[in-house]
Amino acid sequence: MEKKKTPMPEQEPFERIKNFNEVALGYDEEDAVKEAGRCLACKKPSCVKGCPVEIDIPGFISFIKERKFDEAISKIKEKNSLPAICGRVCPQETQCEELCVLGKKDEPVAIGRLERFVADWERKKGMKTPQKVVPTGKKIAVIGSGPAGLTCAADLAKLGYSVTIFESLHKTGGVLMYGIPEFRMPKAIVETEINYIQQLGVEIRTDMVVGKSIGVDELLQDFDAVFIGTGAGLPMFMHIPGENLNGVYSANEFLTRVNLMKAYRFPEYDTPVRVGKRVAVVGAGNVAMDSARTALRLGAEESLIVYRRSEKEMPARKEEVEHAKEEGVRFMLLTNPVKIFGDEYGFVKKMECIQMKLGEPDESGRRRPVPVKGSEFTVDVDTVIVAIGQNPNPLVPKTMKGLEVGKHGNIIADEDGRTSIKGVFAGGDIATGAATVISAMGMGKKAATTIDKYVMEKK
Repeated sequence: MEKKKTPMPEQEPFERIKNFNEVALGYDEEDAVKEAGRCLACKKPSCVKGCPVEIDIPGFISFIKERKFDEAISKIKEKNSLPAICGRVCPQETQCEELCVLGKKDEPVAIGRLERFVADWERKKGMKTPQKVVPTGKKIAVIGSGPAGLTCAADLAKLGYSVTIFESLHKTGGVLMYGIPEFRMPKAIVETEINYIQQLGVEIRTDMVVGKSIGVDELLQDFDAVFIGTGAGLPMFMHIPGENLNGVYSANEFLTRVNLMKAYRFPEYDTPVRVGKRVAVVGAGNVAMDSARTALRLGAEESLIVYRRSEKEMPARKEEVEHAKEEGVRFMLLTNPVKIFGDEYGFVKKMECIQMKLGEPDESGRRRPVPVKGSEFTVDVDTVIVAIGQNPNPLVPKTMKGLEVGKHGNIIADEDGRTSIKGVFAGGDIATGAATVISAMGMGKKAATTIDKYVMEKK
């Protein structure tokens, strides 16, 4: 029994910073079978408890051991309609893999890598057309085509509902399409997964801004229930002087321009993004790592992560931090921006920062950063990207009377997705604030079950 995970093949750092191709190359059959062989096939698998969508993890891994890859992907898709996506961006290390029994002494089984392998294997071989189910005659509207909306729609379609997704952008996929860079989540893979969901019978209408093009009240007249999964698309800012200068981006805008509008393929796509020689990214979550790594690929000579706490408190996945370091991203820790200066034309020129020290833990459990008096200093920068978090998309909640919302604009929904309005359900980042792809999928899945029960009881 190998004590460590089977290594994931990757592009070399000096090569990958020159392109937007996927960094992790995926297991081949031999790697996958070897890694699957490390699974202990526990009679009481604790790993499943860590999966928000409740995949039968030992079940699909046992099929990989026997090289029954068709059966493996079928087992996964009993619970998860987006396996190629989850295998790439789920934080397995804090979910299923964290509870792996093998991980108590050695490295846990690489569950995410195995999920990705069988999903990619199916895609290369040719996706199976899902079997049609007996229609219920009932219609459900889903607002937003991100992870929560896609999962809710897929699960309801499998139950025989006629599901229509309303997406405000011209492309389907939400944060999967606009927020995660190509080198971490190839858009062709997102499109393949979405195509599978459409084959289940889900209709998708793009360029439909619910709250402007059509209201939820109107949808309730035509549909038996409505699920809201509009995500967290409202960027947070630092509210410091100079934040409105040219060359200051929210991470949301920066990544959307690059990922959705293909700025990295200028002039083929006329949507350039200017980064200059030195880029500072404020924040240390996955979005910050994505922004800093993207800046290097766009031609920045130096990319900085500016974070007010230490590395121990970084919310980004360990893998993303390691990849950023390998690619040459520089980390300025215990540092907080206080002012951005511009040149005579209104472009970013430099940023004033202050050193921080860690005090007592705050409500998040992390030690609170405290400014060190007299430690101010300046850094020359051409671009500043603010990646300190996002609040829920406010458009739909603001246009709905009687919908209960939290202080940050999130829709208040119970653990099963019920909101304060009968027939209206919600899940994902619009309910929780910015979280992970898989947690949004888990909420979409629970809401689908609740919607099914609600509609059936209405008969």
